[in-house]
Amino acid sequence: MKRVRYFLVISICLCSCGKSFLDLNPETSINGAAFYKSEGEIEQAVNGAYNILQPLGTESYWIFGEMRSDNTAFQYNTADRGHEQWEFVDEFLVGATAECITNFWKNSYVGISRANDVLDNIPNIKSFSSGKQDQYTGEAEFLRAFHYFNLVRQFGGVPLREHSVVAPGGALSKGRASVDEVYARIIADLTDAAAKLPAAYTGAAIGRATSGAAYTLLGKVYLTRHQYSEALAALKKATTLGYSLVPSYADIFEPGKKNGPESIFEIQYLGAQTGLFSTFMYIFAPYTSGSAVTGDSKTSINGSGSGWNIPTADMISAYEPGDKRKDVSMAEGYKAANGAFVAIPYVKKYNHGYTEVGRTNDNFPVLRYADVLLMIAECLNEQAFVPNGEAFDLLNQVRQRAGLPGKTAGNPDPALNIASQEDFRKAVYHERQVELAFENHRWYDLVRTGKAVETMNAHGLREKQQKNYIPGNAYQVTTNRLLLPIPQTDINLDNLTQNPQ
Repeated sequence: MKRVRYFLVISICLCSCGKSFLDLNPETSINGAAFYKSEGEIEQAVNGAYNILQPLGTESYWIFGEMRSDNTAFQYNTADRGHEQWEFVDEFLVGATAECITNFWKNSYVGISRANDVLDNIPNIKSFSSGKQDQYTGEAEFLRAFHYFNLVRQFGGVPLREHSVVAPGGALSKGRASVDEVYARIIADLTDAAAKLPAAYTGAAIGRATSGAAYTLLGKVYLTRHQYSEALAALKKATTLGYSLVPSYADIFEPGKKNGPESIFEIQYLGAQTGLFSTFMYIFAPYTSGSAVTGDSKTSINGSGSGWNIPTADMISAYEPGDKRKDVSMAEGYKAANGAFVAIPYVKKYNHGYTEVGRTNDNFPVLRYADVLLMIAECLNEQAFVPNGEAFDLLNQVRQRAGLPGKTAGNPDPALNIASQEDFRKAVYHERQVELAFENHRWYDLVRTGKAVETMNAHGLREKQQKNYIPGNAYQVTTNRLLLPIPQTDINLDNLTQNPQ
């Protein structure tokens, strides 16, 4: 099977001497009318549109996609209260003035603005190399759709900004579009992107958005909308593009094997260059762990910048005995300098050492092939429950790589028996939780399946029983609280209506 490798180019400039994009610093403050005159300048703008994914990946995506769910929480730091608002996200107490909400909204719209710059200015270029006009158009459409998909799932209807701002008056929106209008824009962008993007790249371009990434994201959008036939059609197209499960689950996240055959789209990080490195290993280490977790004796783990995305008891108990993914994904504690075991769990999935002090080169997976297989299985089951049919085969491919026995209809082991459509739903939802743990899917899965209110309230009760520092009004989850509040600055400056809380 053809191996398709992807490498997201996240810096801005490419010079004619052949230096990699990653060797150069980003340039993103440019005047469209004066600047966009050649294919090379459009390429710089496309690369700038990728660049904003890095700060979103190191903060917003895991806070709102993972820590807001029952998978992870935080290690309470009594001495350093520097990120209290992150705690409020976990506890469903976060308000409209929280900096983390503002950052998520602002950076997402920065990405949308950069994509709009590309799309508005491509028609002004007189000539392109073969296929490049379609490629750059498709990349910008994919990125714009990705940002809107994250925004609409977290905030509901949001302002639709579809063109560059060329005058101060253009900075104001027309108000919040409806959820349906936002999804219409997302689907249109991804449909066109899938038709225009190449299936693969080579060299320094590996990692840009591909047709496989567009089809996969489109399938996820349709699945979120419960349009199972449309989701299945898009996802099936992604299966024809050469992806495959790698034999070892650990290899998916190993920096030396990044962008492998299971990778569909990743946020790329380099550990050696300013602005291009990741820090997940440090953020997710217990703040009391010193260098025991990271191995970096020069970077002390002792402040509010660490102790986040801590696996919960609910997450730990979700793993079946013998599941190989558990040890790759998390640890239940660490050994202190005095040799004592400290029972504070932490995420290991992005813990592969540092390339320079304080800098790591772990990528963050956004879309991968196991997700595609599980989404197809879910779609097939929603269309019709077929005992031991294709949906079972796909589910069991993922389980068997993890060292677990397959689940079948009529299995004499009750834990492995799937007797109905509802049983299969529960099985695939559970498999998604452990297979995609700490990859920012869990919150969205809970919401789209209608399980968020029930699951999070039950989870909150258990958390309060185990942790005496959680406020009494935490985890009072209602349908209204499934949406984040719109940042107060945008309520004030753009005259937007606020979400009910």
